[in-house]
Amino acid sequence: MIEDKRRRRSRNTGELYKYALKPIVEIFGGKLVCDISPEEIRSYQTRRLATGLSARTVNIEVGALRTVLKTHRLWAPMADAVEMLRERKDVGRALSYADEKKLIEAAGKSRSPALLPLLIVTLDTGLRAAEIRALQRRDLSLVWKNGVIESGFITVPKSKTEAGTGRTIPLSRRASAALTLWLARFSQTDPATFVFPRHSVGLIGHKREPHVHGLRFDEPIGEWKKAWKDSCTAAGVRYRWHDLRHTFITRLAERPEISEQTIMSLAGHVSRSMLARYSHIRNQTKQSAIEALEREASAAILAEKSPQSASDERPILN
Repeated sequence: MIEDKRRRRSRNTGELYKYALKPIVEIFGGKLVCDISPEEIRSYQTRRLATGLSARTVNIEVGALRTVLKTHRLWAPMADAVEMLRERKDVGRALSYADEKKLIEAAGKSRSPALLPLLIVTLDTGLRAAEIRALQRRDLSLVWKNGVIESGFITVPKSKTEAGTGRTIPLSRRASAALTLWLARFSQTDPATFVFPRHSVGLIGHKREPHVHGLRFDEPIGEWKKAWKDSCTAAGVRYRWHDLRHTFITRLAERPEISEQTIMSLAGHVSRSMLARYSHIRNQTKQSAIEALEREASAAILAEKSPQSASDERPILN
């Protein structure tokens, strides 16, 4: 069924179904699909939410199960008895620089060596999770000097929208540094190699240090939700992974000298709710800029009124 989905939809969508069905199989794997009841699905939703997953994630998993049940004509009889969870509709929140520092420090100590470069590259490019997973070596245009990435840019090969596909995003210095260290782990340089390939992580030595093994360069990295959640806990903050993209766009929007066209060319498609939010941010920034000009003008006028000019303004007594 998953392979059929891959043929009819994008590779990213097929991968999404694969990971969404993994916990479904763990819970319902010992049952015939015809024996799965609405009560069991509702119980599954409750249990998954209790683990800290978002309503969106649980809905994706149940949606994958629904596809299986529809394939066997078993969904219609229970459709009215199973409701999808209400999802958050807000666009998220931007990281403060203080929280960003905490998260980077926590990610650097994560059992997942991929988390830190994933975090930094996402923060500095605004890539969606599916976009960064799909990156291959051919999508990186890099300038190397003495074994270090000096500069470069990413070309997004496939996005969720036409506006996002093919957009190019220059690499910041810290993103270049993060990719330098990450790519140095691997000898594979084939253009079709995934930048973040599938792998497993084990602990070796008396210090129990993370060790990457079981590399599959022809497949993208799996999920990193647990590593992200653990790092957020260690940093004492609560953010969604998608908030990193929101942070990238928000910081661009806060710079009045950066045009909206430039923001859209870097970010790709932005929803109406996000556009409204960023428009509000830009209006606030413009207002602050006008107020700054007013303060500067007032200060200049006051500076022109020297003590001598003030005495000249006093009436002359005859």
